[in-house]
Amino acid sequence: MSGHVFHPGHDDLHGVTVVVELRDGRTVVGRWHEKTPRGVLLHDLAIYDPASVTIPKEEWLAQLLKFGVPVDQKHILIPDDQFGGVRRFSA
Repeated sequence: MSGHVFHPGHDDLHGVTVVVELRDGRTVVGRWHEKTPRGVLLHDLAIYDPASVTIPKEEWLAQLLKFGVPVDQKHILIPDDQFGGVRRFSA
């Protein structure tokens, strides 16, 4: 349903798995909780760091789509100055 909010009182992405690009080159896939004055809060996330992951990011994302998101970290608050963009995580 277009425009449906998962939990009333929250923004449209609340509870949705998203891909967040960070300005330092890392990519985070996790469940969007909310945008706060301090930044974006995500839960149950996997982190792609090109400095330590040997496969290309698009291949990593394809693996997550196929097998699920492994939880590297339970929560993260991404400060606004590190936030590079967001999109829904889907095929």
